[in-house]
Amino acid sequence: MRKIAYSASVALALLVACRLALRGGTQDKELQPAFHTSDRCFACHNGMTTSTGKDFSIGLEWQASIMGNSSRDPYWQGSVRREILDHPESKAAIEDECSICHMPIPRYEAKLHGQLGQVFSHLPFDPTKKQDAAAADGVTCSVCHQIGPQRLGTPESYVGNFVIDPPLSKGNHPEYGPYAIQADQRHIMDTSTGGFRPMQGRHIAESALCGSCHTLITKALGEGGKELATFYEQMPYPEWLHSDYASRQSCQSCHMPEIHEASPISSVLGVDRQGVRRHTFVGGNFLLQKILDQYRDELSVTAQPQDLAAAAQESVEFLQTHSARISVSDIERSGDTLSAAVVVQNLTGHKLPTAYPSRRAWLHVVVRDSSGQLVFESGKLRSDGSIVGNDNDDDPLRYEPHYSKIVRGDQVEIYESIMQDQAGHVTTGLLHAVGYLKDNRVLPTGFDKRTAPADVAVVGEAANDANFTAGEDRVQYSVWVGNAQGPFRIDAELCYQPIGFRWAHNLLRYNAMEPQRFVRFYDSLSSSNAVVLARAETSQ
Repeated sequence: MRKIAYSASVALALLVACRLALRGGTQDKELQPAFHTSDRCFACHNGMTTSTGKDFSIGLEWQASIMGNSSRDPYWQGSVRREILDHPESKAAIEDECSICHMPIPRYEAKLHGQLGQVFSHLPFDPTKKQDAAAADGVTCSVCHQIGPQRLGTPESYVGNFVIDPPLSKGNHPEYGPYAIQADQRHIMDTSTGGFRPMQGRHIAESALCGSCHTLITKALGEGGKELATFYEQMPYPEWLHSDYASRQSCQSCHMPEIHEASPISSVLGVDRQGVRRHTFVGGNFLLQKILDQYRDELSVTAQPQDLAAAAQESVEFLQTHSARISVSDIERSGDTLSAAVVVQNLTGHKLPTAYPSRRAWLHVVVRDSSGQLVFESGKLRSDGSIVGNDNDDDPLRYEPHYSKIVRGDQVEIYESIMQDQAGHVTTGLLHAVGYLKDNRVLPTGFDKRTAPADVAVVGEAANDANFTAGEDRVQYSVWVGNAQGPFRIDAELCYQPIGFRWAHNLLRYNAMEPQRFVRFYDSLSSSNAVVLARAETSQ
């Protein structure tokens, strides 16, 4: 794990925090952490453009990002409601845990007062209520930029267990950034925000900061709210630690694209700096940005349509250029059988796909003869978002195994994590999940599946597949072509969905507004809920 470099100001903040902890904390409200919503930041952190005229306003890009809309996410809202209906006796605990990373301001403030965080009391948002406005702001500026370096990179920081540094003195709340700050810049931010002062903190640029909220470990619940097992729900940071990316590339270097010229970070008293990063937070959830755009009134969306459309398109382009490569090789015909190898390479620093287990990638392979007639197809996507031949889409109690060799069209290589409940049945209920039946998501380079700890382990047939290795998976196709005449054309695609069919449609049986609403949204966008990450074609 990389060491965190501390500036003098960060060290001072850490010293003050430690002194407060040794005194058992403080009852002085003026010396407790506090937050501002993003509107206090927009005036100075919008209105920046590159030399070519490209707008990179921090506030506007964040506002259209997944971070800025974490609390509006209708899939999250529907899933939280589902868990409460499944485990009604644990309602308060479920809302508290689910608000940690999606409604961090009101949850952290509740924690300061010894209370639990809430979700649905803030919905629908009433902008005249301070706590609702704070909830609507999602993962906002003064959350990430006030996180101190304490515990970062350790298991104690996981599940959003970050530390907001208390003020160094009355009206002196530290807000960290990667750059040294001049006195006049510090003064204008102090006066415009009422005591939030920019300070240099190198930890803001470290993957460990992201790992705090993006490492989620939950507890499976049984009858009466009894804890049954620990479940490793989302582990992109530990996956990154077990790869060779941990020594060469941070989370921010991919998900916060760099502006490759000297640029300011503020439109007021801004000076040109090298290495400025955009606050787009590109990643895998383009579908949410499309839903936010189309259903903006129902979801109280504040980002402008053009900004959401641009964000969704940038996410798709990012996926198609930074996530994977695919190739087809070793094509050979023997009698009535055509053989070929399809190789998928992972270009990311974690499993592909990673994070929320609703995500899946799969191979769509088509073989045509010399006249263009279809002779084989595996992995076709239906118009409703389900995959032809996928056992799990056809039956929620079954799932498609990992394949090293495919010989029929109803066999599909799907890279996914399949959860199991205490009885060993397939489930999409997070708080029913005690482990995985299958996890064959493509590994990053440098990832040794033999030494992987339990929280990032390969599970199922892929664990013993010699062609499923660090950085890639090789699948052999051996298909019947009969009397068809060559040369044959083979088209292979690696496709991806942020939310698989079963993960959406399993919500249908829950008679509540939020789950039903999300399925309606999902079905309305089923024709655009998948993208092709990479493709290859060849003839033989």
